[in-house]
Amino acid sequence: MSNFKEDLRTVKAFVFDVDGVFTDGKIYLAAKDEFMRAMNIKDGYAVRYAVAQGFPLAIISGGNSETVRHRFNKLGVTDIYMNTLDKQDSLEDFYFQYDIDPASILYMGDDIPDYQVMQQCGLPTCPSDAAEEIKAISKYISNFKGGQGCVRDVIEQVLRLQGKWL
Repeated sequence: MSNFKEDLRTVKAFVFDVDGVFTDGKIYLAAKDEFMRAMNIKDGYAVRYAVAQGFPLAIISGGNSETVRHRFNKLGVTDIYMNTLDKQDSLEDFYFQYDIDPASILYMGDDIPDYQVMQQCGLPTCPSDAAEEIKAISKYISNFKGGQGCVRDVIEQVLRLQGKWL
């Protein structure tokens, strides 16, 4: 089995689920079929910084929220796959678009809908409160829970090891 820190050196792109990764998994019902979610501002900074450093970054979510799409657009993310029933199709579209080997993609997910797609990426990761099945296939389990800095954790580690953090 490879060393996680060495694997970080090979990361060329990031892919993230939304609910349970950028959020704590709680949703609050609002008007017109929208849900309210809270996201960690430090995760947002890390996303913006990774994009500015030239890393392709995708969001793949089963949810369909214009508010979430708008949030990631403001952070500079252009590859946003919403209402995704088959996350593998979205992942393939992403890595073909950028001509990236899936082995060089860090994927962070937290629950069963992420299971198969995580197995196709070189560096599957998850928040500390992910489902047990997801923890079992992850090469790294963040010390942070979903919505509490797990995204910043993995992005910062990659960029630091590659000499691209600050």
